[in-house]
Amino acid sequence: MNKKYSELAELFRSEKTDEEILDFLLNYHKNDIADMMAGMTEEERKRLYHLLGAQKVAEIFKYIEEPRKYIRELSVESAARVISEMDSDDAVDLLEDLDPEEKEQIVRMLDEDAKKDVKMLLSYDEEEIGSCMTTNYICIPENLTIRQAMSELVKQAGENDNIMTIYVVDEKGVFAGAIDLKDLIRARENAHLEDLVLKSYPYVTDHEKIDDCMDRILDYAEDSIPVLSEDKKILGVITSEDLIEMVDNEMGEDYAKLAGLTAEEDLKEPTLQSMKKRLPWLIILLFLGMAVSSVVGLFENVVAVLPIVICFQSLVLDMAGNVGTQSLAVTIRVLMDENLTGKQKFQLVVKEVKTGSLNGALLGIMALLCLGVYVHLFKGYTWMGAFGISGCVGVSLLVAMAISSAVGTVIPMFFHKIKVDPAVASGPLITTVNDLVAVVTYYGMAWLLLIR
Repeated sequence: MNKKYSELAELFRSEKTDEEILDFLLNYHKNDIADMMAGMTEEERKRLYHLLGAQKVAEIFKYIEEPRKYIRELSVESAARVISEMDSDDAVDLLEDLDPEEKEQIVRMLDEDAKKDVKMLLSYDEEEIGSCMTTNYICIPENLTIRQAMSELVKQAGENDNIMTIYVVDEKGVFAGAIDLKDLIRARENAHLEDLVLKSYPYVTDHEKIDDCMDRILDYAEDSIPVLSEDKKILGVITSEDLIEMVDNEMGEDYAKLAGLTAEEDLKEPTLQSMKKRLPWLIILLFLGMAVSSVVGLFENVVAVLPIVICFQSLVLDMAGNVGTQSLAVTIRVLMDENLTGKQKFQLVVKEVKTGSLNGALLGIMALLCLGVYVHLFKGYTWMGAFGISGCVGVSLLVAMAISSAVGTVIPMFFHKIKVDPAVASGPLITTVNDLVAVVTYYGMAWLLLIR
């Protein structure tokens, strides 16, 4: 890639004519040219836009993560021509990044087909599957012959390049099924088109929530899935590329929630907006933290009699938080299966508690041995006193990790039950709740085993 970049950069800064540069550029993949644009000056990029034309620039913009910077280098008329050549979903993604005034100006200047498609996609809520579809697909009537179907495919392929799956509609325009391109190519001329149509082909409806239908789309593993209106007419398709983008966005949102955010952030987001996303959870966690601190205060007599126990508080708290977060991650992944029975959920809780208990037992034994030696050698306690303290830490680890495993499993299940995204049961929340569990367990054990 570096070699390609160097060649392309040198080419643009050479004395070659526009025709020579264009011939050379056509040998490169659009992604290579997109990478090259980051290292070019604005004047060089404007020369590139002029050389390639609106259609090829539109194909290159598809590979640029933030095309907003480059689209602003074009005049409004040129930007409208480029966006008109883009797939409708890519065009909408780009327009959404622009300022409202810029977006309105460009939309007004789009060609009629592009304007119609863009306005349709912009009409959907961003959580609806219709907002992610593209109108780049092939659709033919079901009453055609094989020869006519091939002719129609060739005709439409000039405008729409998603040709691997051909969608079929009846005389009323209602979705009737789909044909695999290879089946149409291999079909004999005297065969019936309807014999090639897969009538049970999967589909989604335009107002379905992305979260609700993503797993269903993934299960079918098709290169594209049609998006239908309520009256079963095709509005667009979800391609495999769209699906990858949706999964990536969903993972980003879940990651944000697991970090205690209400939504994803980006580098260009204003500080005030980032504060608004983070503050709600931080307020909740503040009060939970106060509760933890209050509980610690209840055990002042334990700390007063045996100050050394405070040295190992963070050890027990951290391990309880870690195991709870592990259980949370496993549970959220399992809950993606909407067909889980009550028995399977109970088995998951039992398994996580068992795993936490066994890990707690092993770590407890290690803590008993290692901390016992440490307390005796470096704190001056007798062997019996030292192992009494390390034994308390070990037992606390066992109990706290077992309970934390249950908490990390039950809380997301509870959120899921009340129709709240289980990812909201975020890492910080689980960790804080488990801190409370660990504090009570640790100081309670110290009071029972060492003082009382």
